[in-house]
Amino acid sequence: MTDTDGKTSNKKPLTLSAKTLTLKKGSEGGHVRQSFTHGRSKTVTVEVKKKRIILPNQQSESSKSEDEKPLSSTGLTHQQIEERLKALHGAMKTQAEESERIRQEAHEEQEQEATAEKNEEADASHQEETSTDQALFTQDVPILPSSEPTHKKKTVYSSYTEEEDESTRRGKSVSDTKLKVPLVKRTEPRRRSGKLTVVQALRDDEDKPGRSLASMRRLREKRKMAGVEKPQQKVIREVTIPEVITVQELSNRLAERGADVIKALMKMGVMATITQSIDGDTAELIASEFGHTVKRVAESDIEIGLHFKEETLSEMAPRSPVVTVMGHVDHGKTSLLDALRKTDVVTGEAGGITQHIGAYQVVLSSGNKITFIDTPGHAAFTEMRARGANVTDIVVLVVAADDGVKDQTIEAIHHAKAANVPIIIAINKIDKPDADPERVRNMLMQHEIFLEKVGGDILDVEVSAKKGTNLDKLEETILLQAEILDLKANPSRPAEGVVVESKLERGRGVVSTILIQKGTLNVGDIFVAGAQYGRVRALIDDRGNPIETAGPSVPVEVLGFNGAPLAGDDFVVVESENRAREVSEFRQRRAREAKSALSARGTMEQMFSKIAAGEIRELPLIIKSDVQGSMEAISGSLTKLSTDEVKVNILHSAVGEITESDVTLAKASQAMIVGFNVRANPQARETARRDGIEIRYYSIIYDVVDDVKAALGGLLAPTLREKYLGAATIRTVFTISKVGKVAGCMVTEGVVKRGAKVRLLRDNIVIHVGNLKTLKRFKDEVKDVREGYECGMAFENYNDIKVDDTIECFEIEEITRTLD
Repeated sequence: MTDTDGKTSNKKPLTLSAKTLTLKKGSEGGHVRQSFTHGRSKTVTVEVKKKRIILPNQQSESSKSEDEKPLSSTGLTHQQIEERLKALHGAMKTQAEESERIRQEAHEEQEQEATAEKNEEADASHQEETSTDQALFTQDVPILPSSEPTHKKKTVYSSYTEEEDESTRRGKSVSDTKLKVPLVKRTEPRRRSGKLTVVQALRDDEDKPGRSLASMRRLREKRKMAGVEKPQQKVIREVTIPEVITVQELSNRLAERGADVIKALMKMGVMATITQSIDGDTAELIASEFGHTVKRVAESDIEIGLHFKEETLSEMAPRSPVVTVMGHVDHGKTSLLDALRKTDVVTGEAGGITQHIGAYQVVLSSGNKITFIDTPGHAAFTEMRARGANVTDIVVLVVAADDGVKDQTIEAIHHAKAANVPIIIAINKIDKPDADPERVRNMLMQHEIFLEKVGGDILDVEVSAKKGTNLDKLEETILLQAEILDLKANPSRPAEGVVVESKLERGRGVVSTILIQKGTLNVGDIFVAGAQYGRVRALIDDRGNPIETAGPSVPVEVLGFNGAPLAGDDFVVVESENRAREVSEFRQRRAREAKSALSARGTMEQMFSKIAAGEIRELPLIIKSDVQGSMEAISGSLTKLSTDEVKVNILHSAVGEITESDVTLAKASQAMIVGFNVRANPQARETARRDGIEIRYYSIIYDVVDDVKAALGGLLAPTLREKYLGAATIRTVFTISKVGKVAGCMVTEGVVKRGAKVRLLRDNIVIHVGNLKTLKRFKDEVKDVREGYECGMAFENYNDIKVDDTIECFEIEEITRTLD
């Protein structure tokens, strides 16, 4: 073998000899036994070479002369070893000092945290700590070792020899000895423990560590056990509840959990989710159950405070009376109005009044004023009464002395009585030769109009509209009646009134005649009239002159409506346009709902049900007949049906066809119209259909009496009575798939009908009552089976039948209750 430089090497090639390969001198031997699967084993000889250690003080004499040679396997001189040992000792000392400083700082931080926690708990748990300390001092508690970590001071060796001796003494070698890594000081804050709450996230001292949730829970438990912390008292709130509210909104207003509210609803039998709506009554019960006070509000509360509060007597001032002239069209009502109009000293002979306004004011020679309302056909007056607006103070009833009391006169009497206003009788046409005022007074007594001359309390005046006779006396009578009524109003408050009539004019828009009842109306005021609202753009009096203000009992035309109001609607001045718009929208919505679901008590069935439920105690009727005798007979028969509990109230009875005024009266009084051998005219039929008033026609007087008697007795609440049909005995019982048990029976009495009620008796004890499901004879379905025949019967939803059981068959009859 040659090297790379070509020289021949004397080294022998590396080969394996037959001898065992050993470490020879300086080694320690041993044997290791290895075990394998299936019971095989193998012994291996292991030799370990001991490391030669040469200490500085144990040099041989032969090595003393060679100080500059490397020692053993380290390859270092004595001087280098000493320098490295010195550096190692210094580094270990520095690390020990640094570790001690870090431990000291950590210990101080723990002491500060413990001190802060003790200060927080000191005030709240003073009594608890005192009692706990006394209990601890009385017990034998072993003294626990300090939880502070004890740090052993690391030994610094002066040489490798001392370190090796110490390691040998502990059973460790120098190579196995490891140095402990010093703790690293944290420069960042400690990591947060527990959940992050809103308070912790928003607080300013974020760097300051907070207490954990577990620590706070333990503190609360300690305080509760010691009796220091009282349980949190429930806050009682005033909860506003509308007509409809969702469960979620209710729980928010109650400050309760939604699950608790749902649980309370389930206890009441109401199954609702968190998003479903419940009615106000149920919500009020829930709020009361949780201990809160309830304040109910409704959608109609928008109208609360719309009308001004009651005035004091010091603010009241006398006002003019409002008079309505009514009567038959041929009795001189128009002539009387013209005659009264001529007495107006302001207009005199030169002028007149504006006819289309529907209301005007007359100034008498004495300076007093009277406001007259023109109500042709009594339609406006009836609509006002239907809406509850008591506009008229006095009614002047015109009766012709030569003609007496007529149909429209009687109708006007009924209207005046329904409005509950005083009546003044004006007997007109006394200048005619055939005039008979005494005959008129006697005819009025038949209609419960008792005049003063016959001991009554109603005033009468004989006038002549054509010649102007006693017109001044009529005016004095009106003023006397007004003085008795003591009519007063407050002129210094926002205006309130009523709509007399309304129309649409080209170039002016909606023009409404308003009768001011209270307060003063000014140009620019914002108002609400029924379902309409607006701002007063102009005020025009009954003479066509523009004015700036209008006081009580003054009729005036108002411009500025956004829509045409209805006759009889209330007119109120409000503070802002927003309030007016809200009230108007609410009333329009309410009108639409009432129109879509007409709830007027117009049909016979509705009146029957209300009588049966006890909602009404009287039955108002309007009777129209073909002849006077039939009308009197019907009225007398129906009046006799009245009892102490329920009575018949005949509002109006007359001869002739059913007119539109009859339907209007029925709507205002919620009455039923009875037509005997008469029919309604087209206008009346259309009005009745629109307003939901039912007109019933009869040709036999007994049918009228029977229907009214049935209404009074409660037709919709009949009496139930059982009718026995027959009986059968079970001879055998068959079980048929998909059908159940079928009883083979023999009819022993009467007849058994399919679909009738059955009663199952066992030992003369009723064990089941139900319906007969099937009735067969020879596999054929039959309607009935008579006595002495066999049949098969099965019950609905019942199969517990046995031999020798008895089946009774019966029916339920409805017996109508009568007033007898």
